[in-house]
Amino acid sequence: MSSCHGRAFIDMIDIMSEAEFFLEGLSGHECAFAAGEAVFHLGDAVQLVHAVRRGVVHLVRVHEDGTSLILQRAGPGSILAEASVYSTVYYCDARAETAAITWAVARDALRSRLVQNPDYAEAWGQRLAHDVQRARLQAEILSLKTVEDRLSSWIAWNGSLPGKGQWSNVAQEIGVSPEALYREIARRRKLSRGRCANEEKHTTR
Repeated sequence: MSSCHGRAFIDMIDIMSEAEFFLEGLSGHECAFAAGEAVFHLGDAVQLVHAVRRGVVHLVRVHEDGTSLILQRAGPGSILAEASVYSTVYYCDARAETAAITWAVARDALRSRLVQNPDYAEAWGQRLAHDVQRARLQAEILSLKTVEDRLSSWIAWNGSLPGKGQWSNVAQEIGVSPEALYREIARRRKLSRGRCANEEKHTTR
């Protein structure tokens, strides 16, 4: 198969969702989860691959001090914990952030598809490479010492802050308490208002 054909095959992911692309035609079943309910736990055996159909599911790592870190926000069309396909157990928890429905297929069925079809394997490898880049960037953010620097890096990566209702999720992603994040956002807004007031004074002179 030519490299052009392979590239076109991979570009199909841009048209279809990840789940549709990789799991199409594989036998599976729907699973429903209430908000806050676990999809799987740290240490559980990996037997299924979950694709999110509705709602949002978070991959979460809980630290000894009780704080948690969001590793993935999986929305509709996303495959949850892709790297677990090559693992025997899960290395984090998955929790439904909202009421959610997933489509679950056997892990071994997807692995067989990847082994038997080089194009699927190449596309899957590129997807995992993107996840590695994302994980490295998140590790870089977590290595920063101040909330200010972590938030600035997060915004540079994501473009802008989400609505206030999602701020606690941002706090989890950058590894700080919600209170610390709220204080930093309030500080920035106060500085912004001060700059706007100064600019207004200069323009009216």
